[in-house]
Order: sequence, then structure tokens, then C-alpha cells
Amino acid sequence: MLNSPKIARCTEDYGVRYEVSNLCIQMQIPEDIMLICDVVAVARLLNATLVVPEIQSTTSSKGISSEFKSFAYLYNEDEFMAALVKDIKVVKTLPKDLKGARRKKRIPSFKVSRSASPYFYLHQVLPVLSKHAVVELVVADGGCLQAILPPQLEEYQRLRCRVAFHALRFRQEVEELATKILHRLRASGRPFIAFDPGMTRDALAYHGCAELFQDVHTELIQHKRAWMMKHGIIKGKLTVNSIEQRLNGLCPLMPEEVGILLRAYGYSWDTVIYVSGGEVFGGQRTLIPLHGMFENVVDRTSLSAGWELSRIYGREVNLVDKYPRTPPSFVEEKKIVDWKNAGPRPRPLPPPPARPKSYNIEGWWGWVAESDNEPESTVIELRTNAHKLLWDAVDYMICVEADVFIPGFDRDGKGRPNFASLVMGHRLYQSASSKTFRPDRKEVVKLLDENKDHLYQANHTWLTSIRRHLRRSLIDGLKETSTKTKPLSFISHPVPECCCSRSVHTETSSHASSPSAQTQVEATLGVTHHCPKWMDGEEMSRSKEKEIEEDLDEDVSSSSGFFFKHSVGNNENGGGEINKEEAPMEDQEELESSE
Repeated sequence: MLNSPKIARCTEDYGVRYEVSNLCIQMQIPEDIMLICDVVAVARLLNATLVVPEIQSTTSSKGISSEFKSFAYLYNEDEFMAALVKDIKVVKTLPKDLKGARRKKRIPSFKVSRSASPYFYLHQVLPVLSKHAVVELVVADGGCLQAILPPQLEEYQRLRCRVAFHALRFRQEVEELATKILHRLRASGRPFIAFDPGMTRDALAYHGCAELFQDVHTELIQHKRAWMMKHGIIKGKLTVNSIEQRLNGLCPLMPEEVGILLRAYGYSWDTVIYVSGGEVFGGQRTLIPLHGMFENVVDRTSLSAGWELSRIYGREVNLVDKYPRTPPSFVEEKKIVDWKNAGPRPRPLPPPPARPKSYNIEGWWGWVAESDNEPESTVIELRTNAHKLLWDAVDYMICVEADVFIPGFDRDGKGRPNFASLVMGHRLYQSASSKTFRPDRKEVVKLLDENKDHLYQANHTWLTSIRRHLRRSLIDGLKETSTKTKPLSFISHPVPECCCSRSVHTETSSHASSPSAQTQVEATLGVTHHCPKWMDGEEMSRSKEKEIEEDLDEDVSSSSGFFFKHSVGNNENGGGEINKEEAPMEDQEELESSE
């Protein structure tokens, strides 16, 4: 129902028929979900019929299975249409006459910015839609409707939540694989922590964090930053002081730093850590310190068989590049001069004379020193990029259901919320008291640098400071998200518009705290209206989380080797004895003091 009489009259004055939304989506699930939520809201605003959106990253990829195309490659198309039957009309394809018009490019097209206002659609798009009966929306920049809508359009905010958290269901094969991995993670009966590094090359280049790495990885980040500057994505200098950026909290937390935080908080070395994300820039070697602190560091590939992953891809033919890419052409004399004048950064070494050059994604990056343009993707790489959508979907479901979630970074390669932000928003919507750490990177870096010479032999005072910060991040992080992230992405912080308080708490989810904590968080977030009765009586299938925290030893000397799984001396558990009663009480006191 439209809340604004003025908008209701506008939509009734025009006899609209069809709207086609051609979504040009990047290789990230957050942009995908936010785009579709916005398009559904726009269709409701214009009283238009929505044609199932197209996902450009699948339609433009070669070699993927013919069983699934575009939207159905990732999502359950039938459930999407059924879930929105009371909100808008959704059809799978255009009528025949409009299909022909589209092929001949006779359909009006709008390239919409990510923060377009309702005024734009009602005064720019709606007249064209009423005249031509169909318009095409081309959206490629993370959304097509402003995040914060006027109070009279609050119903559209709730519609966005229904789309993101109810209507958009992943394909059955994807959900089945994610469920299997969740069962394997919980087979031991212990809670597990989901960690999303957020260390993508685009994000590192956008924020100027090149110097956090070494060798060719620094060159790769700088190469991408130069490309972003060339295309107007970022402004400023090519070379940025990465140390200063890190101190300001603008760079991702390294896996080693996240491991130190979790060990300092009290998690033992045998805690299960699930690493999500399709890309961890720098490769597996950046995760070596995390493996040193925790024995059970797993990911999607270690918890599933190859045939299980291939099952979600469908039937695909074997692809072999008959014509391998030739290296970029360059002038030998000019290359030698440029090599000598390259500056202090380490340059990628050329391969041995007997070994041919390779330009694949996981191989040698020698083109950085030879060309300003990256090599074109092969057919196999295009298929792999399409599959990353499915990998992210599996990781997304696991992170949402995790007992504890901690992000390494909550910004993407264009400064907007990323995968971790969307996961935190979904967890907040699903259970307001879900244990989701939102560390302040600026404060964390300050604490780490204060004790950088003794990180692995930390004293009790420093450990207490880390624990206090992480506890307070459970509430303070929500407040910061509300002011910083919500204006960029409503789905990343869908409260209080989409949340309600339950009068009866039967059982909380596996990653939720006690009912009192649930009520406290809801009050802090400003959730005032009550849930429908059917939600109050809903049975939760997940069991209540059993909080396990370690009590830090008062003796400073006993914390030697605290963060590694094999400790020095008699401290075999790497962190002292577990006190199951005092730790939750301390958490509650910290939450109350922070409020």
C-alpha cells in the first residue's frame, strides 16, 4: 500500500504495463542483492510490472552451464516471483512484441545512478514508461535508489527487507551445499567463528593500502589504483602513505591482526575459524599467521568435495584455450630504461629463459612491468568469475548462520559497503542480539601498535583492553553503522524500519544472546513496534548458543606464546582455563556501561 496520497495519485494517472530492468552487476553479491531490492521498490513506486532482472556477470560469461541462465543461475526464480505476488507483478520475459522492440533497440533506456531519488523516477522515468509501455533500467554501480527514503515511504524500506531477506533465495543446489557445510562445521558441537577478510585488490587499491604487501603484490595494487584514477573512480595521488591510511582505519585488518584479537578475547587455539570470501589478496601465505594461532582454520574448499562444488555449476563442457594469449608488445630498449628508473619498489623478476611466460590469474604477473593494460580474460577465467557468484552465495549463508562473525573490512573497491556489511545487516535483521563484532579499525591499530614489540607475550592489562573494545563493539559498532553505513546501503543496517520487538522469546538462534540482551539491543536501536503474533510463536530450529570464553590468567609470564596453538611451558591450552560463568557476566557489564 502506498502511504503518500500524492504518489498514489501519480501512479493511478498513468496506465503502465511493463518495466524491464537490465541489471549490469559486478562480481559481488552485495551489489547484486542491493540492486534487485532497489529495482523491486522502483517497480512498486511506478506501479509497473517487473521483468525478472538479468545478471550481467552470468549472461556475459562464456562456458557456463546452459541449465541456468542469468537470474536463475544464482537465485530461485519461482520463489522470488511467489514471494512478491502481493507487492508487484513479476514476469519472466517480455511479451513477443516488446521482445522484438528490444532487439531492435527501440526501448527507452535509462542509466540510473546508485542514489537516484523517488522524484527522478516519478518525473523522469514514469512519463516515458506511460508513453512507451516499457523502459529499460541499466544499473551498474551498486544500486538505483537512495538508501534513506522520506518517512512517508517507510513501506518501501520494509519492501526492500522482504526482498533481501525473504524473496531472494539462492538456488536449491547452492542452499543444499551451504547446509551440508554448516552441518560439518557444527559436527563437533562447538560454536564456530566466521571471518571475512575483505582483502580484495580493488578495495586495497581504492583506499591506498599498497604498502601493506611486498614484491609484485604492491605493484598490482598500484597498477589497479592507476586504472581507477584513469577512469575517474578515485581522485588524488597515485602513491598514498599506506601507514597513515592504516592508522586512520582505512585499510583492512590483516588476518594476523584478527587472529590476535580473537586470541586476546579468549578464544582457544582449537576454535573453528571459517574463512569466507572468494578472494584473499596475497594468497594463502597471508593466512599463515592465522593458521599458526588456530588449529582449525577452514574454508569452503576444505569442507566440501570437488564433485559437490561442480554440482552447483551444472553440466559444463571442458574448455581448453586453443590459442593462448600472446604477451603484450613492447619496445625492448624502452623497457630497459624504464626498468632502471623504476624507483625503490621491488619489481617482478622476469621468468627464466627456458620457461614461457604465463599470464593467468594465479600465475606470474609479469605484465605489470610491461604494459599499462591487463591481459584479456580467457574463456576459462570468464567461467571462473561467474562461479565466484556461487562461491560467495555459499559463504554468505554460512556467515549469516555463524555463531560469531567478525569482518576484516566493511568497504569495497568504491568505498561502499561490501560482503561483510551485507552479512552484518542480515544477522541484525534475523536476530538483533547476534554476536557480531564490529571492531573500530582505527582503535584496534592503535592498540596493536602500543604493544607491537610484545604481541605474542601480551600482559594482562593489554589483553583486558582488547576484550573491552571487542565487547563494546557489539553495541558501539551498531551505532557507528547507523550513521556511516546506512546512508550508503539501507540493507546493511535495516533497523529500526524493518525490525520489531518480540513480546515472547521462545528460543533464540544459535548465534543470539539471551532474551534480555535481545531486548537491550532492540531498545538501543530504537525498535519500538511489536512483531506480528505469528512471529512471536514461531519455533526456532537452532539451539541456544553456549557461550565459551577463556578467563585470562592474572600472571603475565604465563601468557608467553599466548596466540599460538603450541604454547611455551605449562600453558598448553594457550590461554588459561575457561571460566564459563564469569565471562558472560563481564560481557553484560561491558554492554551496560557502553550503553
